[in-house]
Amino acid sequence: MPRLFTAIEIPEIVRSQLALVRGHLAGAKWVEMEDMHLTIRFYGDIGNLEADDLVSALSRVDFVPFEIRVTDLGVFGGRDPRAIYAGIEPCEGLSALQRAGERAARTAGLPPETRSFKPHITLARLKNAKPEMVARFLSERPPLQCWPFSVDRFALMSSRPGVGGGPYVREEYFDARPEWDAAQ
Repeated sequence: MPRLFTAIEIPEIVRSQLALVRGHLAGAKWVEMEDMHLTIRFYGDIGNLEADDLVSALSRVDFVPFEIRVTDLGVFGGRDPRAIYAGIEPCEGLSALQRAGERAARTAGLPPETRSFKPHITLARLKNAKPEMVARFLSERPPLQCWPFSVDRFALMSSRPGVGGGPYVREEYFDARPEWDAAQ
């Protein structure tokens, strides 16, 4: 039973820029550079037949290339911090891709996503990290400076059950419609 999610892979130059955020923070497990990605939709543990239906539905997702800009650092969890992330500037292309992916999930018979979509790139998972230490750590970091990058495909990825984080396996790629074709 695969644990699946769709994601946008991050170019190496941007991953290198994001890796500069790393530093000593008690309770932080930093995401390996090669595993940095932007999750579009987490599907969880699904059966092989459902996975085949999902791949079929995702192969019909129609989108045009768009650009992503990384904005700033943030933390999920408030008084119980769980993750440090890099935020993503609002982008209609990304929002449209997320909605199309959600429709594909429903077509494949998967339950709807109940959480709102907050595009981000997880940089570290936190366990027993003190909120004041996380806040200090983030305040000491210079502003993020990442190159914007174009998205012309997304991936269906898998991870091992019971393991938080990578390594991840790219199961399938789904390409955007060429820009010259989008005008038609």
